[in-house]
Amino acid sequence: MHILILAQRVPFPPNKGEKLRTFHQLEYLKRNGFKISLLAPHETEDELKYFAELEEKYCERVITHKLKPKYLSLPMGLLTNKPLSVANFYHPKLQSQFDKLIEDVSFDAIMCSASSLAEYIFKSKVVSNLKEQPRFIMDFMDLDSDKWAQYASKSGFPMSFVYQRENKLMGRFERRIVDIFDACFFISQAEIDLFNQNSSKSKSSNIHVIENGLDRTMFFPPAKARQTEQPVFLFAGVMNYPPNIDAVMWFVKNVWQEVLSNWPNAKFYIAGMNPSDKIQQLAELQGIQVTGFVDDIKPYFDQANIFVAPFRIARGVQNKVLQAFACGLPVIATSMGAEGVRYNAGQDILLADTPDEFIKQISLLLSDHDLYNRLNINAIENIKENYSWDSLLAPFKEHIAPSIPK
Repeated sequence: MHILILAQRVPFPPNKGEKLRTFHQLEYLKRNGFKISLLAPHETEDELKYFAELEEKYCERVITHKLKPKYLSLPMGLLTNKPLSVANFYHPKLQSQFDKLIEDVSFDAIMCSASSLAEYIFKSKVVSNLKEQPRFIMDFMDLDSDKWAQYASKSGFPMSFVYQRENKLMGRFERRIVDIFDACFFISQAEIDLFNQNSSKSKSSNIHVIENGLDRTMFFPPAKARQTEQPVFLFAGVMNYPPNIDAVMWFVKNVWQEVLSNWPNAKFYIAGMNPSDKIQQLAELQGIQVTGFVDDIKPYFDQANIFVAPFRIARGVQNKVLQAFACGLPVIATSMGAEGVRYNAGQDILLADTPDEFIKQISLLLSDHDLYNRLNINAIENIKENYSWDSLLAPFKEHIAPSIPK
């Protein structure tokens, strides 16, 4: 079978949330005998080498075109009453390339790795004329419309208006996708429940859960035991992404000074590419290091002794929490930061939603060695039992190609 994957960005290297998920889907399908073609935009010329590597190792063909600058694409969304997310990832040249490709090649399924990419199917002049219709597959990952609602609730005018508009239009767009596509995936049941709650129609039978897995060859416990005399915190993620910025800024503003009062030699590593100006300025504070892009994130998981996930805006599953689990690094997370993750509170993760609760859980971890070790062991076992990519993607293959025997 031949699958065409439409991706928002080149899914390689697998070093961030959406890339990780799409790459493992692509690699799994390739390993299971599927032919893969990829169509995705790029923003910089530096990305072209990653497209070339995917074509060499995984894909029959790879097609890309450079996106327009946001100052050109976003106004088109306003003028055409489209979600800005859709306008940002749409390019007429890619539309032409998509239409020519599906006219020339008979695909069994076309999979979109984000809701915004459905626009290429909706605006196609070729799709409706195909002799045999491919299966249309949507990997929503997260419920984007709700993310924009969260942004709106935490923003002042005029951005609250922009985010409310995006929430409304994206919600309609998501519903249209579910009505038309053959199978749609979310990253957790909580996302599906929220979608159904926000929908005016009855529950749809074509929506399914495909959870994120974890590559245990990349994330595993360190060779040496961690010290627990002074806290060494880690937060890892793309640091120009608003939910990550909000989480880190909240922790520093509301928890960090109390941490230093109790543990003067505490350290906080903020590790991840593209730190915003606000995040970079945190490096001026005592004990905080902002790394920017790093070639290998694993050493930071090894030298830290507590991973913090203080999210107040979130959707889906935080891959960084799974990575910490796999490394045997105890996690303190808000309820929202743990959402979508399989866990037993107090057994493989600690929850804290207020500054006082964070300080309490930090103190508990550093003083109770039995608890620290138990969290370490249980988190690793959780990953082994629940987060193998192969087992999680078996239903994914069945929905893409239901005619193939299991």
